[in-house]
Amino acid sequence: MSLGYAEKLSYREDVGTVGMSEIFDPPDVLQQKIEELAILIQKSKHLVAFTGAGISTSCGIPDFRGPKGVWTLQRSGKGVPEASLPFHRALPSLSHMALVELERAGILKFVISQNVDSLHLRSGIPREKLAELHGNSFREICPSCGTEYLRDFEVETIGMKETPRRCADTKCGAKLKDTVLDWEDALPPKEMNFAEKHCRTADIVLCLGTSLQITPACNLPLKTIRSGGKIVIVNLQPTPKDKKASLVIHGLVDKVIAGAMHLLNLRIPPYIHIDFVQLSLSHSPKKKTYVKWNLRIASIHGQRAPLPFLKSVEVSFPERPDLKTAFLHEQPFYLKRETLRKRPFKMLLTFNFSDGCSCLCTTIEWPINFQVTKDNLVREKNEVLRELRDAADKESHCGQHAVLERKVNPRSEVTIYAIVTNIRRYNDPEEANGVLEITPNSNSNFMIKRCSEGVNGSQTSQKRPKWS
Repeated sequence: MSLGYAEKLSYREDVGTVGMSEIFDPPDVLQQKIEELAILIQKSKHLVAFTGAGISTSCGIPDFRGPKGVWTLQRSGKGVPEASLPFHRALPSLSHMALVELERAGILKFVISQNVDSLHLRSGIPREKLAELHGNSFREICPSCGTEYLRDFEVETIGMKETPRRCADTKCGAKLKDTVLDWEDALPPKEMNFAEKHCRTADIVLCLGTSLQITPACNLPLKTIRSGGKIVIVNLQPTPKDKKASLVIHGLVDKVIAGAMHLLNLRIPPYIHIDFVQLSLSHSPKKKTYVKWNLRIASIHGQRAPLPFLKSVEVSFPERPDLKTAFLHEQPFYLKRETLRKRPFKMLLTFNFSDGCSCLCTTIEWPINFQVTKDNLVREKNEVLRELRDAADKESHCGQHAVLERKVNPRSEVTIYAIVTNIRRYNDPEEANGVLEITPNSNSNFMIKRCSEGVNGSQTSQKRPKWS
């Protein structure tokens, strides 16, 4: 849920109970319940997660029914709550990344989300293992061929309306639509079908941070009971499904999940975010001595699309004192110059990142020689991203970058870079709010063995929506 989404969806009286008091289990009870949860996860053969707004509140995104939720404040006439940071810079929570690790370990089979914040996809949950029942503020879809496009900016519309962009497939070219549902819209059949199938198959449906009040989505977890499965609810407020659940935990979602992961001896992976930028250099001769050239720094989603992670760009020429440094502060970032054709030079592009990034800037070195034609280059995307993430994880800072592809024409060169702009770790004891002091029970050795085997097993393929 984004604030733009909340502002467009005015408060309705049919949203159920709002503004309910939060309940916190006593510490000893909470620890006991976390141990029960860990055992249930360890024994599960088909675990399904069902998530709501409460999994994203620690990311700076308000929920709906909490004391400071969207609908709670609207009912009291206080308007929409302010977010702690722009939504495109929100990072996945500890719980988001714990689900990623459970999926990689082969324990978590599917995620059903009522959120539109894209944090599950951003965290690393494979698209084919995720049902986004209410859509995704960062995802567009082609109504003609069905191709999905995951953006790094919030799509301008909601209600499955047409957006300013078209399908990139030259055989299609249809106008794209947003994927976020409005109040009167039915839940997407494809997403619902997958969600229902996995809930029927599940032996455990783990409900995280959801009030379970919005129909028909809230009835999905009940399908596991009919098949002999169990429901576990982790939420700070009572839900209408509590009586149907085998275990109800009243605690912060991150705190509960951190405790369970600790008992399972599973490491919560760091979140490493990678952004993309397209550098275009076009040039034309001015007689035979000089060359006029234009540099454009743009989004891979189109020249008119925003670059949310960039605040400004500094273009300098360290070996050429005769060329003045350019400071580009407004998007689209554009620079026009004229230089000698036969004199190569080095251009340094310093990208100053927006607030919310883990580091201030990074610098890309770009050698320019108008007398030498470069070769086209296309690298395997997943391999490049894996290398960048490994380097960022090892070095514990961001700013690493690599070329994904380069297309060279007689009068132009277009290069796409991948840049690490954020890294966040979750294994600090402070992240777990004290839960890491839990003492494993007698089953812990068995749980550790089971989970270790899962981690070393085969991992699922990670199909993604198109990024350009």
